[in-house]
Amino acid sequence: MRFITANLNGIRSAANKGFFDWLPQQQADAVGVQEVKAQDEHVAGVFCSPDKLKGHFHYAQKKGYSGVGLYTREEPSELITGFGVEEFDNEGRWIEKRFDKPGRRLSLISCYFPSGSSGPERQEAKFRFLAAMFPHLMALKAEREFILVADVNIAHKEADLKNWKGNLKNSGFLPEERAWMTQLTDAAQGGLVDVYRALQPDTTDACYTWWSNRGEAYAKNVGWRLDYHLATPGLAALAKRESIYKAQKFSDHAPLTIDYDFKL
Repeated sequence: MRFITANLNGIRSAANKGFFDWLPQQQADAVGVQEVKAQDEHVAGVFCSPDKLKGHFHYAQKKGYSGVGLYTREEPSELITGFGVEEFDNEGRWIEKRFDKPGRRLSLISCYFPSGSSGPERQEAKFRFLAAMFPHLMALKAEREFILVADVNIAHKEADLKNWKGNLKNSGFLPEERAWMTQLTDAAQGGLVDVYRALQPDTTDACYTWWSNRGEAYAKNVGWRLDYHLATPGLAALAKRESIYKAQKFSDHAPLTIDYDFKL
């Protein structure tokens, strides 16, 4: 099962930069996208079924903002949009497809965590999101296996961004955000697995998935690792290989692909 995650920074913009020309070559079974920045009238009949993948979306009420999508080859047994918190469900941040069978309860999820970089109000919103998301993920983990792909908007550890010393007080690398990631991925606490890091525990410069549009961040590889596969241990153990695609630039993020040894 090949699962790609990509923050598109606008589905129409990414399409113009070749994302949907690249996608069929990947032979993906599932693709999670974030920051769709569109509504149904822009997506339906245009971007809803590339390469025989069936897309479902959770759009923000505000036009040109946020929004997530999840493409799969297999039809889900259930589709869920939103995670039950009105403030964030209005922003189009969670789409979940369930692929339940007798003896198996399994979800794939595409999620877009808020950015707090625009100011204190959005950082407070980000903290509210994290506070609500943790128990939601724990409740989900208690009843089913899942892989959540997301732009988490947090670099967890020093190895996950180029200039960690200069970002200790900046959104995306704040102590509280990093502590949340530690709690989520600690085997004795949240118990979820950062799948990329399980496969590549030591990468630094090669791990980045986002680069600022300011200066020459991309050219100089001054990046951050913000895009994740977060999985329950049973599915994470089936991860075999990973890749971050940087040969073309579809947005300010690079697609992250992970192959798993199971079928939907």
